[in-house]
Formats: sequence, structure tokens, C-alpha cells
Amino acid sequence: MFPIGDDDSARRTFPVITYVLIALNVLFFFVELSGGDAFIEKWAFVPSRFLANPTNDFLTLFTSMFMHAGWVHLGGNMLYLWIFGDNVEDRFGHIKFTFFYLICGLAATFAQLAFSLGSNIPNLGASGAIAGVLGAYILLFPQGRVKVLQGQRVILVPALIVIGLWIVLQLFSGIGSITSTTDTGGVAYMAHISGFVAGFVLTFLLRGSDRAKLTG
Repeated sequence: MFPIGDDDSARRTFPVITYVLIALNVLFFFVELSGGDAFIEKWAFVPSRFLANPTNDFLTLFTSMFMHAGWVHLGGNMLYLWIFGDNVEDRFGHIKFTFFYLICGLAATFAQLAFSLGSNIPNLGASGAIAGVLGAYILLFPQGRVKVLQGQRVILVPALIVIGLWIVLQLFSGIGSITSTTDTGGVAYMAHISGFVAGFVLTFLLRGSDRAKLTG
């Protein structure tokens, strides 16, 4: 199943932050392509290097969120951000959504760090932050439906199923990455899982806070 869109009929605001994030990711990717390996080495998050000098490597916590390993990596991430990000931004508001996105990305990076303390492999990608957006969506829009391309047909599938399948894939792949003893490049599955959990928990807390204000 290939998701291509969701129901935006209830959206009240223009998703300016979602589109800005997509534009920044695409722009950063072109800069990354022109800079080559030297650019990736400098601005990606490298666990062992960060632990050796956190102050000097602080900016890589953020720059790594806007870097990608290739066109497929970029395209998949931006597709999910475009489908699910606008609704979450509409519910949170632009400023709160911006901080939410960055916090989920940081949570994902630190979780991956905890499982790869001595690694010299550069970590990059918006996957952890976008996983947080999916965690928020599944809590805020449990009845949401996603347009899915199945063969030559477009069908509506509950968002719970589309995101649920993604979670299962990340979970099993994440377990495999923990048990691996090789220090090779690949997908940071623990970052995906942790980003999703951070997004779900933050949304639960923020939603509870908003309800308290409304009833107080």
C-alpha cells in the first residue's frame, strides 16, 4: 500500500510550517549533494564525535534533521510529512508545532545515541521527527482515513492501519539493529521508534493541557 493523501476537509489553517519544513529539507538536500561527503561528515550527527565534544557538535543535533541519504529517503519522508503534518499543525498551531517537531527529532537522535555510543557512522534524516508527527496524528485523528494507491486503484484506508504497519516494520527492524554487532551504515530504526513514542506522549500531554484550559 502506498499512501498518497488524507482528508483535509476539517483543516482550518494553511500549513505554513509543514511546507516550510518540506522546503528546507529539499533545499538542504541539494546543498548536501553539492557538498558531497565532506558536507555530510561535518553536519551529520556522529555519536562518538558528539560525546567527545558536545559543545562543538551541538549544531549537528539540528542540521542532521534536514539531511537525507538519497532521493528515496527524502521522498518517503517528505511524503509522510506532507500527508500527516498539515493536520497536526492545524491542531497544535504553527509555533507549538514547530517546537513539537524539533523536540521529537531531538528525542529520536538521543535515543539512537544511547544504542550507538561508540559509533562513527553519521546519522542523518528527518525520520525521527516525522515519526513524532505520526505519533501525534494517530492520537489526534484516530478515525482518520488515508488515500492509498493499491495497484491501479485509489482506496480509503484507516490511518491506524497505515501508520500501524509502519510501526510494526520499525519495531521488528529496530530489534534486529540492536542485536547487530556490526558498525555499518543503515536505517536508524531506534530513532524512528523513539520519535514516534515522543510524539505520542507529547501530544497526550499537550492535549490534556489544552483541555484543562478550556474547562478552567
